[in-house]
Amino acid sequence: MTKSATEVMQEIIFSAVIDSIMALKSASKGLPNTLLRDLNAVHANTTFPDLPKELQAAISASVRAAFARLLKEGYTVSSGQAAPARNAPPRGEATGGAARFRKPPERRDGVDGRSPPRKNNRPNRKPGPRDR
Repeated sequence: MTKSATEVMQEIIFSAVIDSIMALKSASKGLPNTLLRDLNAVHANTTFPDLPKELQAAISASVRAAFARLLKEGYTVSSGQAAPARNAPPRGEATGGAARFRKPPERRDGVDGRSPPRKNNRPNRKPGPRDR
C-alpha cells in the first residue's frame, strides 16, 4: 500500500522531533536543570550553530534519513536547481491569451506607483490644530 506525501512527511517530522528530544536529553547528561536550560535556550531566532552538538548531529542525521526515505518511497528530490522547461504553452495562452491577467497599475506620482497620500485619512474627523 502506497502512502500519501502527507503521511510520509508526518512520519519523517515525527521521527525527527523524537530524535531531537532524545539528543537534547543525551546532551544534558541526565541533569534536569541542564535539560531545562537547553530547552529554554531554543527560541524562534535560534540558529543551527547555537544548538548543542548532539542536537546538531541528530538534525543532520534526520535530514539525511528524510531524503533517503523520500527517494525510497518514490518521490523526486530536486538538487536545488530550477526544473527544466516543459513544452507546455505559457500561462494564459490556453485560455485565449491574457484574459486572466490584469494590466499593472499606472504610475500616478512618478515614484513608486502609489497615489499621493490624502491629507485627511478619516472623513468624519473634526479639524485639529494640525489642520489649521
